[in-house]
Amino acid sequence: MEGKTETACFAIADISGYTGYLAGVELDHAQDIIADLIDTVVRALRPPFRLAKLEGDAAFVYAIAGKIDGSLLQDTIEATYFAFRRRLRNIRQSSICECNACRQMPRLDLKFVVHHGEVAKQRMAGHDELVGRDVILVHRLLKNAVDETLGGHAYALYSDACLRAMDIDPAVQGLREHHEAIDIIGNVRCWVRDLHEAWEKENERQRLEIPAAEAAAVYNFDIAAPRPVVWEHMTAPGHRPKWQGSDYVIEKHVKGRRGVGTQNHCMHGKDAIVEDILDWRPFDYITFNALMPIPGAPKVLFSYVFEDRLGGGTHVSVRVGKVRPKDRKYLEGQLAGFADYINGAMTNLRLLVEGQAGTPAVVEEPELLPTPERFLTEPVLGRG
Repeated sequence: MEGKTETACFAIADISGYTGYLAGVELDHAQDIIADLIDTVVRALRPPFRLAKLEGDAAFVYAIAGKIDGSLLQDTIEATYFAFRRRLRNIRQSSICECNACRQMPRLDLKFVVHHGEVAKQRMAGHDELVGRDVILVHRLLKNAVDETLGGHAYALYSDACLRAMDIDPAVQGLREHHEAIDIIGNVRCWVRDLHEAWEKENERQRLEIPAAEAAAVYNFDIAAPRPVVWEHMTAPGHRPKWQGSDYVIEKHVKGRRGVGTQNHCMHGKDAIVEDILDWRPFDYITFNALMPIPGAPKVLFSYVFEDRLGGGTHVSVRVGKVRPKDRKYLEGQLAGFADYINGAMTNLRLLVEGQAGTPAVVEEPELLPTPERFLTEPVLGRG
């Protein structure tokens, strides 16, 4: 029996090149590698997504949502692709096995199809299955002609319904228009992001993170929530007043998307703390300059660094950058106030995201494929 209908964002992460890769390679090593990569992809996608099911070389995920934060969704998709590429590189570098499966790993890539629509859950063989027209549509969109446009590059294909839910201008954000003709459903308007191009830009962009050893001050916190959840609450303007103490946050985008070049005005009554984002690496760290509403105050550099904590949760390191000699007296006079403010704000954040302000629901999800983790530490000889 079908349950109630809900509105959701769906995504399918599909390992491309899989069929050709399996032809003529050692199956045991190939299975190890695919399981490892699927594990990497699913862990990077959740949250905000939940795993609906594994589909061979693909993962089908969803998030119940009427409206979508367009910046957060695109950051999640791209951060997942970057994690996939890094993992593929690390597997190859950490194994000295020369079997075909290991040598031909670079043939593998990743593509995404993302859609927004209605869904119901149906209990089948003891498990909840997502059903509905939009579930069919997102799967049908996997068979598309995007490769002909991009020349085989990795990509994210967003349906027009998804773009409307994100409330973004695709032209401003550099997305390419694309159309697919689906039997019975008809013409489906879509928008494409070249993920290979995004990966190259990510690697070329200069990194700006304050090292803890070189900071004027460091404040450390542990929060029992996943990194993407902590990141979202610390960066999204709709969440920040809930824990930060500001009345509201005005966000000025570059090309309609949160990231490098974004300017935030954190309003405290008539006063505003002005932040200019200088580096943006979801969900690893953010670096920005902050200008306090004090006459003659210099800009102060901050980095928020997010790391997975052993046993689960997130370690947050708030780092204050050193200033020029002429501004040291100002900074020294502000550090005590910074400490009080940051400690109080992070206490509020911890209460918010750890569920103490509301118990989070327990969600049933399929188990991930078991992996031998044979590539995680030091080089090993393959079995083949």
